[in-house]
Amino acid sequence: MIISRLTKALLRYRSSWHIRSNVCRHLQTDVDWKNGEFVNSTTNVLLIGSPGSGKTTVARLLGAMMNRPVVDIDDDHLEPYWNMTVADKLSKVGGDRFLEEEGKALLKFDGKGQIVSLTGSNPMHADAMTHIAKSGTVFFLDCSNKEIINRLNMMKVNRIVGQGDGASMEEILKYRRQFYEKHYDVRVVCEEGETPESIANKIKTKYNSFVYDKGYVSTRGSTTKPRVPFFHTVLKGLAEDGGLYTMAGDLPRFTNGQLDRLVHCDYRERALGILEQLIHPFDLSPRLLQNFVNDAYHCESFASEDIFPVRHLTGNQYILELFHGPTGSFKDGALQLMPMFFTAAMEINRTSDTHFYCSYLIVVATSGDTGGAVLDGFSRHAGGSGVGVVVMYPSRGISQLQQHQMTTMAGDNLRVIGVDSDFDFCQTTVKQIFQDEEFADALQRDHSCKLSAANSLNWGRLLPQIVYHISGYLDLVKMRVISLGDEIDVCIPTGNFGNILAAYYAKEMGVPVRRLICASNSNNVLTDFLNTGNYDLTSRTLLRTASPAIDILKSSNLERLLYHAHDNDGAAVSQLYADLDRQGRFSVSDEVLRRIQSSFVAGSCDEQTCQQTVLKTYKDTGYLLDPHTAVAKSVADRLGDRSCPVLISGTAHYAKFADSVLPFIGQMTSSEDASVSGLIRKSLELKPRPAMHRDLEDMTTKPVVHRETSSADYESVKRHIRNFIEHLKS
Repeated sequence: MIISRLTKALLRYRSSWHIRSNVCRHLQTDVDWKNGEFVNSTTNVLLIGSPGSGKTTVARLLGAMMNRPVVDIDDDHLEPYWNMTVADKLSKVGGDRFLEEEGKALLKFDGKGQIVSLTGSNPMHADAMTHIAKSGTVFFLDCSNKEIINRLNMMKVNRIVGQGDGASMEEILKYRRQFYEKHYDVRVVCEEGETPESIANKIKTKYNSFVYDKGYVSTRGSTTKPRVPFFHTVLKGLAEDGGLYTMAGDLPRFTNGQLDRLVHCDYRERALGILEQLIHPFDLSPRLLQNFVNDAYHCESFASEDIFPVRHLTGNQYILELFHGPTGSFKDGALQLMPMFFTAAMEINRTSDTHFYCSYLIVVATSGDTGGAVLDGFSRHAGGSGVGVVVMYPSRGISQLQQHQMTTMAGDNLRVIGVDSDFDFCQTTVKQIFQDEEFADALQRDHSCKLSAANSLNWGRLLPQIVYHISGYLDLVKMRVISLGDEIDVCIPTGNFGNILAAYYAKEMGVPVRRLICASNSNNVLTDFLNTGNYDLTSRTLLRTASPAIDILKSSNLERLLYHAHDNDGAAVSQLYADLDRQGRFSVSDEVLRRIQSSFVAGSCDEQTCQQTVLKTYKDTGYLLDPHTAVAKSVADRLGDRSCPVLISGTAHYAKFADSVLPFIGQMTSSEDASVSGLIRKSLELKPRPAMHRDLEDMTTKPVVHRETSSADYESVKRHIRNFIEHLKS
């Protein structure tokens, strides 16, 4: 069996993973569950960070705030243990031996229920740090090197332990950071000029936020105790009551000072800094998260070093290019990472019950782009993990290149099925399958197989999309288009509402977004809803357009927005969707609509306008838009204004839709050019911006390996799934 890079990473980091699990068990052993909240008094709060980060002062303040004793490792443990000052010990044994002696002393620490300020060098001794980390929660006071050096200069400190001759303070601080990054549970970003009181308050707030964390809840109101953890949402996809999982508590918020620390970071550093605020450290340790992020976002998979670069288009409009991943779609942004979440969740289940083995089948409905991204992500990052993938697409509802891309993806654990219907049927069928208890029981009984989802219904799929919206704003700051704190508009072509919902979450987390502009094509049910509060499918028929990925009438992720707009009232949301199922429509109150419209505006674009937008943009700028991005550009032209930059989500590379785009710009195709390879060849001849996507060009030579089709019938689809599982188990 081929072992994926992820599986190797999990094996490599299993020991540190178990450390985190032990910390989690320790926390849960020493706390009481009262009214759904953890009450804790015996685990330590441990502070690590560079010399000059303020650990000692912050610890004293924190001790007073939390009514806990304070231990300074230098003064209260090392010096009594050695019976001499730290300076004398350093002078006696020398710098090379000091770290080892310090580590041996730290291994004897056995305090409980304390605020512990560690030395700047303690994390450099792995065994000692592992020992003390088991006693509580490790907070990393993450100050910039510039801030640290300024503080050390004020304190007249020009040398620290481990700094050899010829090494600058900047170099030794950079060297030490790797050790802090290995051992923390919670990062506390220290802003420029921030006071110790403010940092202590941050730690207390963060401590309370994860100790009292309630996990995740269904948008339709069902709750379970104890808390539903992150990995449960990833494995399940849908909640048991048919709702979608979302955070039970508030989203974390970034200040401008915290965002400023991310401006000059690369994409991987930004992703880690954002995601570790969204994922409980005892659900997924920052160390393992960092490895996942590094494996997901690199130049082997993404054609741009910036991963998702921002390009100027025209006037005050900018394109967030989300299509540089392996399948040429914004879906890669999430689906290069989410399979690692999924496989880690499976591994945790297996290690918690070594006698129980269960494989998973990912069932996905796609309007074109999700399918290819799921197939690529799970084959690249979860191969050999026991995960099968079934992708259903509307056989006459996606582009020629989208279909070729999916049907040429080889793998024994992959199956692609063309369904003789539209996307809404495919999506409704997937939801029906997840709610079919008899079918699920039969799969688990007969094949030890469980079902899950990988589209934006899955919370683990949605989280990485928040990252690139925040990163897009930071790039505008880095490019000096705006100053930090200035507002922008964000315009996103929208069908299933997942991408724009992620942008909404970015706004809720403190990114200065003035308006979220929802751009629909001729299937404009979302535009009508956001403008009127009425979601009505009774007189609508799904129209086929040149932008098939947003040819959707039943917009799944709207449910999460409705949940938030109803003050997290799951019963109200459940009633809305019951009305939709029975009557084909629902309406929200004026107050709920007002809340939604405080963040969202909406417009739509018909086919003729889409075509004209592609042509005009190409003539004026040399930039060739795919039809979905053209829908957004058209709506941004009408709803944007000169007072505010507009960041348009470029959701796909134009070459995926060359069969539509080339005729739009007057490049009529002959019968020879109409083939997949011919369309790519014709596109290459034009040499537009952006450059040809390397993986799309390579894809044209691959043979089709999936030819399976199904009628638009629920039982027929289930038979195909059953047959595939039997094939996997054979």
